Amino acid sequence: MIEAFVLVVVKPGNEEKVYEQVKKNPRVKEVYRVYGEYDIILRVEVPTMEELDRFHDETLRRIPDIEMTETLIASTYRGVNG
Repeated sequence: MIEAFVLVVVKPGNEEKVYEQVKKNPRVKEVYRVYGEYDIILRVEVPTMEELDRFHDETLRRIPDIEMTETLIASTYRGVNG
């Protein structure tokens, strides 16, 4: 299983609209609104890199209110208590 964190920049004022679209996707496990350079962080789980490519190309790129994304693929560390 591949776990990735997708940092998302949204057109101003459209954060709620993007949230409503991405939360429906079964690959999205968590969604956070954040302050700073990015507006939303997604935690995504997919079985393969090809599935991550599909999520990026067929889901994120089709949401017109997303201006930019940066994807971070998790390595070996897990949560501090597990």
